[in-house]
Order: sequence, then structure tokens, then C-alpha cells
Amino acid sequence: AMAHGAGRCRCCGAEAEERGAAWGLHLRIDRQRLQCLNERTEGSGALVFRAWEQRGDRAQFVESDDDEELLFNIPFTGSVKLKGVLVMGEDDGTHPAEMRLFRNIPHMSFDDTAKEAEQTFSLNKDPLGELEYPTKIARFSNVHHLSMHFPKNFGAETTKIFYIGLKGEWTEAHRHEVTICSYEASANPADHRLPHSSPQTPFIS
Repeated sequence: AMAHGAGRCRCCGAEAEERGAAWGLHLRIDRQRLQCLNERTEGSGALVFRAWEQRGDRAQFVESDDDEELLFNIPFTGSVKLKGVLVMGEDDGTHPAEMRLFRNIPHMSFDDTAKEAEQTFSLNKDPLGELEYPTKIARFSNVHHLSMHFPKNFGAETTKIFYIGLKGEWTEAHRHEVTICSYEASANPADHRLPHSSPQTPFIS
């Protein structure tokens, strides 16, 4: 198997490496705060964001629970210019049929999906991870938080996704955001003292 792998790399290694690097935004996701709503197995939504070369690993997937809807809240560790999305599922009714993208609305719920999306895509079944959906880059040039809503599939009771690829560029958070973060961090001890001070100050809500 090793020899086969090496041989394959020699003929198209550079191209594959370049393609993999383009789809590297999974490395820029703040996984501690990543959410997938309506996932059947807790934490499985995070598994679909992985290296482009690993997109064919069908042991890792997310499946919806109560109905066919899935909603991902994806915070990044900086600012992202999102250029394309790839969604890989089964070649059957569980494959998502529509994808709606929202930018910079943290902690979206299913109620929030009534808002108009920044961009909506009709999806084709893509069991091999070959179809790239280009975004309107002007709308996705300064994304700190991306929400992806999959409202329906091709007729099954639940939706299954094996891989989501995010293509684009990442830049570090600006300095003023860093100050906000450190301010929040230094405010934490005060939060812990609140319970003790609440009896004397009943007006603190």
C-alpha cells in the first residue's frame, strides 16, 4: 500500500497538495465553539470539517436527528475570505439538496434561519466530493463566523453529510479584537465574585 501511495503522489502530488492547501480553512475553525444543531450524535458535526485529502473517510459523518435539517455555527480564529464550499454525502435521499449561508451571526438557531441568507445553493448529489460551489466573494470577504443551514435533502427522513470543504483565505484577527478578547478574559474574575455581592446589591440583574 505504501508503494502505491508514493507512486500516486509522484504523478499528481503537487496538484493534490495545492488543492488541499486551498481547502485548508478547516484548520482555522475555533473548534471549541463550533456547533451543529440537530446532530444525532453529539460532536459528530465537527468531524466533517477535515483535510481535503481525508474527505473520502466515510467512517466520519454527521446525521440529522429529528428531521432532515442541519445547522452549523462555525466561528473562525480570524477573518476569512470564503471562496467556495464543497458538500459530500451519499448518492441517495439523505444527501442535502439545499445549502444556505449566513455570515457573522453567532449562535444562530433554527428560528433565525427565517432570515434571508447571504447566498443559497441548490445542491447536486456529490458522493465523491467533486462539486465546488463558488460563493459571491464580495459578500464573504470578512467572515468571522459562518452559519450553514441545510433545510432539506432528496427525500429521506434524515440528512447525512460526510465532508464539508471550505475554500478561501484567512487573516489573523485585527488588534482591536485582541483587546476585546483580553478585556473579556480579565473580566472573568469579576464574574465569579458576582454571586457573593448580589445580596447587598439586589438591583444587579
